[in-house]
Parts: sequence; C-alpha cells; structure tokens
Amino acid sequence: MTKKDLKLTIELIPESAWGENLRKYLPKEVWDRIRKEVFRRANYKCSICGKRGKLHCHEVWDYDDQNHILKLKGFMSLCEKCHLIKHWGIANILASKGKIKLEDLIKHFMNVNNCDRKTFEEHKKEAIQKFNERSRYEWIIDISILNSKD
Repeated sequence: MTKKDLKLTIELIPESAWGENLRKYLPKEVWDRIRKEVFRRANYKCSICGKRGKLHCHEVWDYDDQNHILKLKGFMSLCEKCHLIKHWGIANILASKGKIKLEDLIKHFMNVNNCDRKTFEEHKKEAIQKFNERSRYEWIIDISILNSKD
C-alpha cells in the first residue's frame, strides 16, 4: 500500500513553520466564517472517515520542496481522531500528558485505511523522515489563496 492509496495520512509541518496557521493571520470572525463554510460543504461530517460530531477545520498545504514554499491549498473538515493523526507530533505531546491514547489513533488509522499495523508503522516512518528533511529549511508561507475567496 502506497501513501496515495491511504485515505488518512500523517502530515507533519516542518519545524520552521510550527505555529503557522490562519488563526494567526485572520480576525476570529473571518476564520469562523471559513470554518463554518468548510463544515457545511462537508455536510457536517469528517471528510475522511465520515464521522459526525465535533469537527475541526484542517488547513491543507502544498509543499514546494525545491523553493521551500508552504502554500495553502484549501481546507478539510476533520473529526478529532483524523485531525490528530494528521498532526502526529501534537498527538504525541497530548499522549505524553495522558490526554489521549496513541493506540486509539493507530487503530483509527488502520480502520480508515483498511490496513495493518505494519502499513501504519511504515507510513509513520516515512512521514518522520520527510519531516526531518523539510525541517532543515526555512519555509515561506503562502496564503495567497485567501485573496481569491470572498
């Protein structure tokens, strides 16, 4: 199973871009409007696993690994488990504080992707390797997509 076969993937943000998110750049009311529209378009369910309930608005980024530009592509409506898998680093911090169980997230990953533990471990290893490589550089944040939105 390759990464493109996985519905749910780990997407680690390079260390130099930690803390970069739209909530930092946008007034709360604008972020809330974007978030609510993302949820509405997803029919108020997780765009990956289909679960309903409390949703998170996940920013989708495109990586230009040659020029080190992190470009905002759009947004996804995600349940908490899918969102924590995307942000595996944050999940590990929360687990170290006893707030979540990583094993629950791993089971969710395997269920959503219909895969085994070996596939998860290989994917996690690849994601960490990519993170380590990308973290060697300073990244430019490109949120120009917002200029084309109302």
